[in-house]
Amino acid sequence: MARLVLFNKPYGVLSQFTPEDGHPGLKDFIDIPGVYAAGRLDRDSEGLLILTDDGALQHRLADPRHKQPKTYWAQVEGAPTEADLNPLRRAMNLGDFITRPARARVIDEPDNLWQRVPPVRYRKAIATTWIEIILTEGKNRQVRRMTAKAGFPTLRLIRAAIGHHALNGLRPGELHIEIIK
Repeated sequence: MARLVLFNKPYGVLSQFTPEDGHPGLKDFIDIPGVYAAGRLDRDSEGLLILTDDGALQHRLADPRHKQPKTYWAQVEGAPTEADLNPLRRAMNLGDFITRPARARVIDEPDNLWQRVPPVRYRKAIATTWIEIILTEGKNRQVRRMTAKAGFPTLRLIRAAIGHHALNGLRPGELHIEIIK
């Protein structure tokens, strides 16, 4: 039997157990021996991080060859239209790699969204919009780089789901443990 830990990683927390440069690590939230993260989230990104004690499962969840869709909610600067999202829906050259096409759509602010600490900077003269982006890969800072290249920089980024695993009401710092047979 394998353990699967769904964790809502707060803003500012590293996706590693060891704290570094004054930033807390996973050990400050998760006291379960033998589990390892299946993928990463940047320090300034929030949301679903999956950990497991099953190496094969960890590989299936993290490796882009298995095409686990990863759903992100991005609060972006500006008000993109459907046409403005088309560059995200096509392969995008980010210089060091070309992305796979993503699914992207404008959404309402997610239900039950928690306040981020510290809050996102607010600028009265510039609108913000939430978009949902679904990737089948996950390169370093990919969503942020894609939205910036499309002209809508990301202000806040939350991973909402990996495959069929979702946050489902987990608050920042909370976890849910599943036993898989």
